[in-house]
Amino acid sequence: MSNNVCDLTSKQCKPCEGGVPPLSGAEVSAFLQQIEGWQLQDKQISKAYVFKNYYQTMAFVNAVAWISHREDHHPDMLVGYNQCVVTYTTHAIGGLSENDFICAAKIDKLFSI
Repeated sequence: MSNNVCDLTSKQCKPCEGGVPPLSGAEVSAFLQQIEGWQLQDKQISKAYVFKNYYQTMAFVNAVAWISHREDHHPDMLVGYNQCVVTYTTHAIGGLSENDFICAAKIDKLFSI
């Protein structure tokens, strides 16, 4: 992975109350190249994480909740026995913001530990 991911993981999310445009298609494409395995679907990005068992899945969900609380940017999560699908979008602007990619990179870093 490139150094850009490190750049994303070192950033903090900025409060977003709306009134700013979502990222352009070119900006989204550039950010997507910095996070592995995330898929663009309409105005959101998502990724499925697979685990050995329910305990590992729930530990991951709780860690994502902690990151989300610290960044004040919260994903949708679909949780099953051994997987969790994480989806980010910035509801306040009706599309993707840099915050979505910052959090995605931080979750990827967590998952790689």
